[in-house]
Amino acid sequence: MNKLIRRVIVCILLIVIGPTISSAHHEKLQRPPLPENKHEQKTAIVQLKEHLTTSEIEKLLKPYPNLKLRYTFQHIFHGFSVTGPKHELDKIAELGLTQQIYPSYTYQLQVSSYPNVLIQEHNNIDLIGTKEIRRLNDKNGRPLTGKGIKVGVIDTGIDYTHPDLRKSYVKGYDFVDNDSDPMETVNMGPNDTFHGTHVAGVIAANGKMKGVACEAKIYAYRALGPGGFGTTEMIIAAIEQAIKDGVDVLNLSLGTSINGPDLPTSLALDKAVEHGIVAVTSNGNSGPDLWTVGTPGTSHKAISVGASTPNIKVPYLDYFQKQFRLTPFSGSKQWNIDRSYMLVDGGLGRVGDFQNKDAVGKMAVIKRGKLTFTEKVKNAEKHGAKAVIIYNNEKGDVLGQLEGEIEIPVAFISKKDGEQLLKLMRERPMPAKITLKEEQDTLADFSSRGPVTFNWEIKPDVVAPGVAIVSTVPGGYMPLQGTSMASPHVAGASAILKQANPHLTPEQMKAIFMNTSIPLKRNSEDYYDTFEQGAGRIRIDKAIKTKVIIDPGALIFGKVEGTNFEENKIRITIENVSDQPIRITFQVPERSDEIGWHLPTRFMLQPNEKRQLTIGLEVKNEHKVNEIFNGYLTMFAGSDTIHVPYLYVTTEPDYPRIMAFSVEDANHEDLFQYEVYLPGGAEEFGIALFDPDTYRFIDYLDWEENVRRGLISRTMNKSDAIPKGTYIAIAFAKKAEKEDYIEQIIEIQ
Repeated sequence: MNKLIRRVIVCILLIVIGPTISSAHHEKLQRPPLPENKHEQKTAIVQLKEHLTTSEIEKLLKPYPNLKLRYTFQHIFHGFSVTGPKHELDKIAELGLTQQIYPSYTYQLQVSSYPNVLIQEHNNIDLIGTKEIRRLNDKNGRPLTGKGIKVGVIDTGIDYTHPDLRKSYVKGYDFVDNDSDPMETVNMGPNDTFHGTHVAGVIAANGKMKGVACEAKIYAYRALGPGGFGTTEMIIAAIEQAIKDGVDVLNLSLGTSINGPDLPTSLALDKAVEHGIVAVTSNGNSGPDLWTVGTPGTSHKAISVGASTPNIKVPYLDYFQKQFRLTPFSGSKQWNIDRSYMLVDGGLGRVGDFQNKDAVGKMAVIKRGKLTFTEKVKNAEKHGAKAVIIYNNEKGDVLGQLEGEIEIPVAFISKKDGEQLLKLMRERPMPAKITLKEEQDTLADFSSRGPVTFNWEIKPDVVAPGVAIVSTVPGGYMPLQGTSMASPHVAGASAILKQANPHLTPEQMKAIFMNTSIPLKRNSEDYYDTFEQGAGRIRIDKAIKTKVIIDPGALIFGKVEGTNFEENKIRITIENVSDQPIRITFQVPERSDEIGWHLPTRFMLQPNEKRQLTIGLEVKNEHKVNEIFNGYLTMFAGSDTIHVPYLYVTTEPDYPRIMAFSVEDANHEDLFQYEVYLPGGAEEFGIALFDPDTYRFIDYLDWEENVRRGLISRTMNKSDAIPKGTYIAIAFAKKAEKEDYIEQIIEIQ
């Protein structure tokens, strides 16, 4: 039975059986005291209520000989990280000295290469206005190249021997191997890394390639090891070290899928900003769905960056008046333009899927799954196919690449497009034509969207080019795509802005980038939503010349409950940083039956004058349920136009009620453990077990009402009623009449 049918059955089971069994098992699910587990090892980050020296922390841990102290923290917060048995960590929590204990999550990079043929080299850097600022100087008469600015890069390390990075690299630290050599992972085959070198090149390459801030100094912190894996602990330790090193700008092109403002890496970046660092982070590659921004992109004070396209030529498949956008795989042959192909359904790309089918000279349309991309393509090639299109088997984008060189062109399309194309193929068999389109300033499909759960904040804050970005990698150069590539554009631009105006605070710099960004349009009439692109694509040439700063750069009203604008207002600061008086005018939005705005009247702002203003929002009528209201207020500062994004909700929005569910055996015959993140808490939360073959309900692992928001981590007794075996575990959470679930196959030993 396929996954879709299985999910439908599971949903029905939860709806029909769930409430009845929940009530019947309520008493049974009261958890008895747990036996101590002598084997389970955990790494945790402990935040203390007050500062303790390293020797005091060691004294605190002395009664627990199995706990190993790893790092101490003084700047992000008072605390330390430690590894050891969970039952001893639990005793630390009982001492009354801890404010919070965070688990150490695993981070993994998501990025894919992009074929050279479609790229207009370095157009991405020019697009944000870098070419225009090359002619400008700072107050000391030096060209604006980022000279004298320290930029920290928390990533996979960098190849500091690369000819384009030798001048830029200063020093660093490796938190994976705990030494002073932050070199990329090398000589480990498929686990080799290159991500950090690529990011550093976009920021400060200074050789054959010129980065955005080519004379900035790079401080490299290796927090992601072989295969691009790292942990919360390593990342926080790297942020702590960056603060100690006094960096001016910090770039984190990494993240998890958990959308919440209270995760430790997001809070750590907030603290870095409080120490005077401009923190820049990628927004994630899980778009185009809403609520896909993940920590640390959820940091309130950091600049979170989504991905737009530079000027690229993109292949499209034309078929019966429909156009399907193709994402070429790296390692495949260049697409022949103005070439027509007959299409053949290649199933899953297995050898048997091509039996009794004529694929010679045709383009095979293949579904993702079962085999690797390379195996699918080679099977199609053996049967005479001249090109391959692979379509997804689930929603979302895929960042994949082929192994080795392939002699035919290969591209990827979405699940929706693939299913539509197959339907047309069956109904109207005809040749398909490949054409090229030029694209610029569109929002990348993979770029994660906001808003942030719980506080309903707009994320990303801005966007920058993140598709087909050529930069340095060990041994040469490579085009990559991802918000990981967009973030260093903003980090480099921050180094330029900091050189030009050393007195600016991180908050002012963030506001300037947002004030001077250009909102991108979905089509000729409509802008992308604010929670998709923030204030828009950055323009460093405009940021350098800004005359007025509006801080904050976005208006987040949160959950609007009252109808009086006095109950829904935001205070902003507007500052004239020029030497001339400037007339300030707010454009009154079009009349609406839903909301009314209370905006300041026109006034003159004198040179160096700073003024606080109130923006009020009046809710006129009842709004639609589960809708996010957003847009842009337009303000004129003299001849300059500033678009200020805003967002508010009137009811509990349609965000996922549950995230990041995992359950596993606790290395103890009587215990299991699970973790789950509840963005807004839950009126009802539970974990149900089903037989994987019959989908029969077995029992509940846990069930509870009125659960707090945030990360839930529990170790529990195994029930005598649950025999050993394999199960489908369904974690479900319900709040405000909406219920979501996540499933996982688990093994109970």
